[in-house]
Amino acid sequence: MQARPLHGTPPARGGAVILLLASLTAITPLATDMLLPAFPDMGRDLHAADSSIQLSLTAYLLGMLVGQLLIGPVSDSTGRRRLLMWGSALFAVFSVLCAVATSTELLNAARVLEGVSGSAGMVLARAVVGDWYRGQEAAKRFSILSVIFAVAPIIAPVLGGLITNVFSWRALFVVLAALSVVLLIAVAAALPESLPPERRHSGGVATAFRSMRGLLAERPFLGYVLVFSFANVALFSYISGSSFVFQDVYKLSATKYSLSFAVTAVGILIGGAMVGNLAAKAGLNRLLTIGVTVGLVASAGHAIVAVTAGNTLTTSLVFMFLCMFAMGLTIPSIMTIGQEIGRRAGGAASGVIGAGQCLFGGIAAPVVGALGTGSDKPMAALMVIGFGCAFLCLVLIARPWQRHGENTVLGGQAPQSAATVH
Repeated sequence: MQARPLHGTPPARGGAVILLLASLTAITPLATDMLLPAFPDMGRDLHAADSSIQLSLTAYLLGMLVGQLLIGPVSDSTGRRRLLMWGSALFAVFSVLCAVATSTELLNAARVLEGVSGSAGMVLARAVVGDWYRGQEAAKRFSILSVIFAVAPIIAPVLGGLITNVFSWRALFVVLAALSVVLLIAVAAALPESLPPERRHSGGVATAFRSMRGLLAERPFLGYVLVFSFANVALFSYISGSSFVFQDVYKLSATKYSLSFAVTAVGILIGGAMVGNLAAKAGLNRLLTIGVTVGLVASAGHAIVAVTAGNTLTTSLVFMFLCMFAMGLTIPSIMTIGQEIGRRAGGAASGVIGAGQCLFGGIAAPVVGALGTGSDKPMAALMVIGFGCAFLCLVLIARPWQRHGENTVLGGQAPQSAATVH
């Protein structure tokens, strides 16, 4: 089935534009995962406890939460391109402020602002894909976003480890600022506006936020948002806790930790690629159900071994690979389903989905450190809780057997959204 764009025609060089959108999405895993090998050094340099350094991840996610809730709905009224350019420019500025921070308080304040500006790339990339594509074509593009989203965590810790082996952790933020400047130039030169004036919401920002409230009133949409949010409790528990588990418990160097993290992150890449290839045949809700189930089983297995025989580096890698594979199935499936349900308010839908991810992930990140970094048990417990709650929300609220949001993926007509704003 060919895509039927919501309006107009996507750019002739659609592949290059999708890669640009994916690169904008990748800023967040770069801004989080690239710092993981440097967490111990940051703590020593700033004379801070492990939990305080992990709070820098929460600070960034808090900024992402606020930014997506603001930028997503506003873009439904103002368009996407200009906000993307402002977001990239400000991200560079706030990354430089992070680089010169002399205390955790200053660092975390700058990280909040960095997260607000960095949220533009993530929330608007999803909205742009939703503007241009429907059905199977949308699923393919969202799978590309998720695959690039997977490549970034693979590269980021390795890159971060290499940089911190030569330079201070402060150089990591300089690199982030430089990358954002490159993306700003690319957006200005190559990305057209995907939401023309005739498709924007009238009534200004207030109307845009009412559309977000309308989306949350829809049980299926709320269910998928909760599934994604709780799944990200597991994801960010791993992201936040893995650096201490692999380096302090398993005694790996920063470089070896980065490589180990990269091995598990390949699971996201494989899962995302499967969604792009199998969405029409298997159905997005079925792939999502498989993903959440695999994540629950793998995280439970990891936790059981942790409290009985004790995990080794090998068993941890196997279980975490399966958990990341589960996230690879989950991320693009929910992106596609959520944007389809909320297609009439694409920025608002993208903002709500991303905000839930940041809120729940941001809560999980410091909890791992607060519960202790001397073993893998806190990380294992939180991952089970995350996948377990995601499974319950999937079955009790989202109800995947009703196949919400995938009618157009399989060739049918999509239902009207209650969040439609005229």
